[in-house]
Amino acid sequence: MKSSLLSVMKATTIVGLVGLMACQSNKPIPLVYEVENTGADYALPVMPTVADLPVIRELPDPLEGVEDFSDWSRRRSEIAAMIQHYGIGQKPAVNKEEQVKARMDGDTLIVDVTVGGETLTLRSAIRYPKEGVAPFPLMIGTSGISLPRQIFDERPMATMTYRESQVNSYSQFFRRGNKTRGDYEFDRLYPELKDNGAYSEWAWGLSRLIDGLQLLGPEVTKIDTEHIGVTGCSYAGKMALFCGAFDERVALTIAQEPGGGGAAAWRVSHTMTEVESLERTDYNWFMESMRDNFKGDSVYRLPYDHHELCAMVCPRALLLLGNPDYKWLADSAMQVSAEAAHKVWERFGIGDRMAWDIIGGHPHCVLHESQYPIVESFIDRFLLGKEEEKE
Repeated sequence: MKSSLLSVMKATTIVGLVGLMACQSNKPIPLVYEVENTGADYALPVMPTVADLPVIRELPDPLEGVEDFSDWSRRRSEIAAMIQHYGIGQKPAVNKEEQVKARMDGDTLIVDVTVGGETLTLRSAIRYPKEGVAPFPLMIGTSGISLPRQIFDERPMATMTYRESQVNSYSQFFRRGNKTRGDYEFDRLYPELKDNGAYSEWAWGLSRLIDGLQLLGPEVTKIDTEHIGVTGCSYAGKMALFCGAFDERVALTIAQEPGGGGAAAWRVSHTMTEVESLERTDYNWFMESMRDNFKGDSVYRLPYDHHELCAMVCPRALLLLGNPDYKWLADSAMQVSAEAAHKVWERFGIGDRMAWDIIGGHPHCVLHESQYPIVESFIDRFLLGKEEEKE
């Protein structure tokens, strides 16, 4: 149930050196990108009706049609299109230069996004380190950071909390009076997307914060936008995973105990009891049509699974943290999903950029002491640039 950073690195060091040479014609595979979606210019694939989808009992192949790394951006865009069409709804594209304005009020980042004459405002306070030299790497917590504060206080890096309720309050924890689907802030900008699940809209909101950081630049924000991470736990662990998967400007994604609907494969959780399966998740988070279309054994018609959501993070860094003491989290399904997703990083010779650590003996969303080293190692390498590959 456990894969440590050390074991992954030992298993992939030699393959990694060969893979880097073979996949990119002697060019290192990027650790992060400057744009939200490198596949934005690819034509969207035609989506079959549910009745026309084949039954696929094994996990679908995330590397279908991929011969080398040059094919990955296209394949990633196909996976993203399927997840949006059948699962979470559309994450609409935004023209950063024309539709986004940003400013700083003290240490608070303020981002205004205008679509169709409506403006949505996001505010997030940045906590800067007491020592170090700007610009600083940044860890963004979805709804908060449950990883131990000392990990960040001991390092020259900034942190910020993304308050997703500024975009959409679709959650079992936050309801507003009689408001229902289609009545929230995001819906003022995109009324045609009222059937969206929250995870597409929350991912949209985090991307707009990154837009703001890029527009203002490090001279204003003191943030290094090439070293941005995102993390969250439980329902916010799912959110962190969707945010990192759908924005290629995120260098490191740490999904802590994300449970079903996060890293866990729907096909596997379907075979389990008392877990968060496709039929038993919160449908404020997903399109209700997903439950209607893929409940029961119809889950095998789902053309993707969540190992491919994880794989969308590739070639960037991903760390999954689990806690089998809480059966609802379906960590056995996450284990299967993690192993399947890891094959994508391995294919490109960069298997050490993805790992998982599943261990019990601690409360939900409280990092076990044995997990500190792997978390710190990923932060040190992918946000602080230690042992970073050189161009």
